Amino acid sequence: MCPYFDTERCLMTRNHDPYSGAAELEGLTLGQTTEYQAEYAPSLLQGVPRKLNRDAIALTGTLPFHGTDLWTGYELSWLNAKGKPMVAILDVQLDVNSENLIESKSFKLYLNSFNQTRFDSVEAVSRTLEKDLAQCANGEVKVKVIEPKYFGLARIVELPGTCIDDLDIEVDNYDFNPDYLENSTDDKQLVAETLNSNLLKSNCLITSQPDWGSVMIRYQGPKIDREKLLRYLISFRQHNEFHEQCVERIFTDLKHYCGCSKLTVFARYTRRGGLDINPFRSDFEHLPENNRLARQ
Repeated sequence: MCPYFDTERCLMTRNHDPYSGAAELEGLTLGQTTEYQAEYAPSLLQGVPRKLNRDAIALTGTLPFHGTDLWTGYELSWLNAKGKPMVAILDVQLDVNSENLIESKSFKLYLNSFNQTRFDSVEAVSRTLEKDLAQCANGEVKVKVIEPKYFGLARIVELPGTCIDDLDIEVDNYDFNPDYLENSTDDKQLVAETLNSNLLKSNCLITSQPDWGSVMIRYQGPKIDREKLLRYLISFRQHNEFHEQCVERIFTDLKHYCGCSKLTVFARYTRRGGLDINPFRSDFEHLPENNRLARQ
């Protein structure tokens, strides 16, 4: 049993709506009709307290993982000092210890507000982004603005490890159920392996629109039954939760049910509105390079 995991509380909350803090979400622009602003407006950014989800999965006190929400923005544009349009790709790393995650639609609206705004330099754009995002998240943010001359360095990769999607299983239930991981390990086989799946799908907590992703699980510990793991991942298919929160739920469930001594969960979601979100959670390794997958 992991010391950070409150079993009794988890059993009370896991079969209920993951959010008891609905009031904190009522003011979000997500799911509402909005007008796009083309001039700089940092007030458009909206944060969602991470504790809402973490309370629901009984994550209290010191986090059992470190990690980053890795965002890639493909629609960043502004005007230079002479009014000439500029474009770039945005790389944002938001630390997992920030008070808030950044709500994705507000992030898109905020980036659009740069479109008709003049900046003296790329560095000025980067500083502005870093300041505003850190203030919204109330945490550490690292920003990199990638100019077109560097676009050719971008790589398309596959997630490392063995893909479990070819397992020939029959599925007739799509309700989220962590109990698929119950008795899913063989304590006599201790392994270190990396598995991945492209079948991760969840739904936006507010709009219920589909969020498509791929996930890598690297662990050490008792060998996990791959069929049960795949059924568990598929059970997210109609589950309503933000990307970051799904990854933290997967991490805590694997720790609890499978007893992993070391664990990394890294999901890469397809982009929406020019933004992709790639949450990384690990208790033993560092964030990999931001190389996108084919679907991104």
